Amino acid sequence: MNIETVKSLFSLFSGEEDCRKFMPVIELAIAETEKMLVSDEAALDLRADYLCAAFANYRYCQINSAKDRTMSAAAGKLLTTPENSGTLKYAGKLLSDYINLCSDIVKSGIFMFMSFGSNPKREDNNDKGNNC
Repeated sequence: MNIETVKSLFSLFSGEEDCRKFMPVIELAIAETEKMLVSDEAALDLRADYLCAAFANYRYCQINSAKDRTMSAAAGKLLTTPENSGTLKYAGKLLSDYINLCSDIVKSGIFMFMSFGSNPKREDNNDKGNNC
């Protein structure tokens, strides 16, 4: 991976102009991405840089969401701030898109659970006659 490209893409995704203070987040994203790749050669693919920057942006948005201090007006309406505007949700979608884009250069056993929805009714194994 090209660290300069990753930093540039992180700035593009996050809107942050100064990447220096976010280097620990970028370094974590590099480690996460390298762990997912099928080979050292896959790290030379430009898509790996995008995936890495998407990971860094997702972690950055997680940090901002954790610091969220939702503001409300006297009438009880929520005021939108960058931290509570759904940024984390969109960063997760971006990351998911890049994971799909890189499906041929990441290990097949990698699963990302970006969100949790309603759980459809599951059948019990005993209902199917299975005793496992």
